[in-house]
Amino acid sequence: MCMNNEGIYGKYIVQELHEPGHVTEAAKEMYNKFARRILYMDTNVVPGAFQMNTSWYFNSSPDEPGHGEHTHDFPEMLGFYGSDPDNPDDLGGEVEIYIEGERHLLTKTSMIYVPEGMKHLPMKISNVRRPIFHFSICMNPVYIDNLTAE
Repeated sequence: MCMNNEGIYGKYIVQELHEPGHVTEAAKEMYNKFARRILYMDTNVVPGAFQMNTSWYFNSSPDEPGHGEHTHDFPEMLGFYGSDPDNPDDLGGEVEIYIEGERHLLTKTSMIYVPEGMKHLPMKISNVRRPIFHFSICMNPVYIDNLTAE
């Protein structure tokens, strides 16, 4: 029996944070004001993998603009999960997110499918009462966006 990421196939198990290569130091500093990245994987971390990010949102996001409206040349999935085991549908905060310019206010645990080429974001986290677990998965070896607005 192999423990954790030991053995021949342990190379496919990620247990420590590898920061995304596309994120600037300034963006990391801004992100750390409201979130803690848990694990990140792409083909640079595990050859052949697609991109996935996981984080805990523990505070409202800053008012300064984060990631602006953009598209991808591949599909993406976003997840926002409440952390109350007695009421997992309650997000424990609010996520305001734009999809094709349409504003959505999420207060319930949610998953979002973003088809290739669909405009999405910006996003704002607010009224955080409990940590919110977040993931994003891009069906691409690395994260690439096509900014459509600054």
